[in-house]
Order: sequence, then C-alpha cells, then structure tokens
Amino acid sequence: MSGDTAKSGTTGPNVTRPSRTLLVAGAGIPGLVLAVALKQAHAPALDVVLCDPALEAGGTRHRGRAYAVAAAGRRLFERLGIWPAIAGAAEPIRDMAISDSRLHDPVRPVFLTFAQDGGAEPGEPFAHMVEAEPLVEAILAAARACGVRLVATGVALANPERGRIAVTLTDGSRLDASLVVAADGGRSRLREAAGIGWVGWSYPQVGIVATVAHERTHEGRAFEHFLPSGPFAILPLVEGGSLGHRSSIVWTERAGDVPALLGGSAEETLAEVGRRFGDRLGRIAIEEAPKAYPLAFGIARSFRAERLALLGDAAHVIHPIAGQGLNLGLADVAALAESVTDALRLGMDPGAADVLAAYERRRRFDTLAMAAATDGLNRLFSNDVLPVRLMRDLGLGVVDRLPGLKRLFIGEAAGGGRNLPRLLRGEAL
Repeated sequence: MSGDTAKSGTTGPNVTRPSRTLLVAGAGIPGLVLAVALKQAHAPALDVVLCDPALEAGGTRHRGRAYAVAAAGRRLFERLGIWPAIAGAAEPIRDMAISDSRLHDPVRPVFLTFAQDGGAEPGEPFAHMVEAEPLVEAILAAARACGVRLVATGVALANPERGRIAVTLTDGSRLDASLVVAADGGRSRLREAAGIGWVGWSYPQVGIVATVAHERTHEGRAFEHFLPSGPFAILPLVEGGSLGHRSSIVWTERAGDVPALLGGSAEETLAEVGRRFGDRLGRIAIEEAPKAYPLAFGIARSFRAERLALLGDAAHVIHPIAGQGLNLGLADVAALAESVTDALRLGMDPGAADVLAAYERRRRFDTLAMAAATDGLNRLFSNDVLPVRLMRDLGLGVVDRLPGLKRLFIGEAAGGGRNLPRLLRGEAL
C-alpha cells in the first residue's frame, strides 16, 4: 500500500508488509487525533494509516455541530500543535448556570453556578466551545503535515494472524499491521466482527443540535435548563452571525414529540426554540437548521481483542447531558497513545496483548463511572415528579453553597483527576 496510487491521496499496491504499521479505522475526531499523536511521536519509524470513506467528503459530515473541549483536551491539542489553528474559533466557557423548571414556568430560578477557575492554572477556563468544522479541518491539516496516510476507503476484514493483523480494505487492497484501532463509531463493524459484546439501550429521547444567533452577548456564559423532557443547553460560540452573537444549542426532547416540534415551518421551529431559549439574549434567529439524532447508552464488554483496540464511540456511547462525549474519546486517545508509545520505546510489539490490557485497565473504570453518571443524571432530571424535583433542586442548592464540592465538580468537567495520561497534562508522549 503506497501513497502513489492512493484513493484521495492514498492506496497503493495490492499487498504490503511493513514492519511497523498501525491502522486506524474511522476518521472521527478521536481516530484522527490518535493518528496525529502517534505519527508525530514516532515518524518515520511508524507508518500510521487512517481509513474512512468519509475522507472523500472532506469532513463535511460534521457541519453544524459544536463540542465542549475540556481544559485537559485543550492541553492535548496544544501539545500536538493543533490548538493555534483553532484558538480563534474557540470560545471559553467562563461561567455556567443550571436551572430546573417546567417549560411554561414564568421564572427559571438558577440553582447552581460554576465560575471559570477549573483548570490547571488560576483563571483557566474549564472548557472551550469549538465548532466541529474548524476543529476537524485543523486536525486533518496536522495529519497531512506529519505524514499520516489518509485512505478514503473502509476496512472490510481484519484477521489477526501470528505476529500481525491482516487487513483487507473495501477496495480490495491489503496490508499487514501490528495493531488495528477501531474508531468506527457506536455501530462498529470491527467490534462486532471481533465478537466483542455490547451492553446498551436506546433512550426514549432525541438530541437536537442547532446554531442560534442572538442580539445580546452571552459573555461566555453557558446555560443548562433542565426541563421535564430533558436538558436544553445554551453554549457560547465565538461572535458572528446575523445578529452579532451566536450560541450552540443541545436540546433533548421526547422522541415522539420531535416530528411536531421540528416538522412545521421555519417560523414555527423558531418559536419552539424561542420558548426554551428564553429572552435573556434578546431576539434570536436560527443560523444552522436543527438536526435530530437518536440518543443511546452503550459500553463494550471489552475495549480490546487480539491486535484490536476500541476507541471513542466504538467503546462507549453516553448521553450528552454533561457534554463529555468528545472528552471521553480524547482520554481514550491519550491513554492508548501512551501505551503504544511506551511499548515502542521498549522495543515491544505495540499490538501485544499486555499493551492493550494496560490501555483497557486505564480507561475502563473512568468510562464506566462517566457512563453511569450521565445515565443517572438524565434519569434524575428528565422527569416531572414533584418529590424528585424538590430533592434534586435541594441538592443543587447544597452544591452551590459548598465551594470545595463545586471545585471538585469543575475539576472533573475540566478533565482533571489523578494519573492523567501525559498528553492530557500537556506533556509530550
């Protein structure tokens, strides 16, 4: 396989057997970042190949989405040299307010607020909001610059054999690798082919994302309104748009209500958004049409198989209530990159069972904890049972009055914690 005859700058002869090749299947953000991290650390000794038919579209599938990049994730992007390319498109979250009310309540009391001091240094924002398009473009540019081979085709088969894993791509070409990383999403074909079990369920909810323009500045403040049907989050974006200021909304709604809410005219959709958005930021307009997607919970029974590691959504899918999906994937990236790097520097096989076991040990507990927390929060707040509402509002108020506990929550949201992988600490691999 060589870059001379590649599809979209990629694919080559029918068979190649390089001594050190690592293949990443899936060009979502975690897969792209892992490819960059490993290639930067080990070029030219390590051949990193990233395969995904979506590369042909140039990343346009990400249009309209935005992500909360925690402080630890920002440090990872800084270490990889990616952050300078996206800093101008990143809006720091300086504050966050949480309210709990019904849709028709005339007042939405704020029960809990978080200030920005949640990173590694005083005054460091605990997160930045970054739109997906500039983020993906910056990572792709870094991948090309460091020599990642981008192949616009999928992986058909990945069969572990003695000392290697034989990969057949959907265009018929083949290559051997030391390790295949399945970063091919929640419905991972590679995970299923490896016989790795999956525990999960669908929520009776749909997630709706859109970009909203508004008259007044958000001042870097995020809002999360807990409504009986699910949370409605307003997340600050960089200035611009038709009204001068913009925010991203992440709106969780009962699945059965979505056709009526989004199936009308543009004016009716705007009215539904406005009822939930409120008038704090003045007049609003929808910049990017709302897109709906089903919500689910899922976690793989194992994060590895023979010469195969699961990454990102292929390993876990969580509710977006805490905005931690991307950050969970970046933590996977940092841990796997560190395990592979340490193995290579010791002259070990990066696809060996003990290397992948070390990766799984490092990620499984944190992943289970975050998955359980987001599922529990959704169940707690997505209902209108009066005693439950009273107890949760009391709990929010208690947290708001305990600075130490608030700092703990902010630290977790910023991606803190013990024994962070080196990239999340802003250190080189």
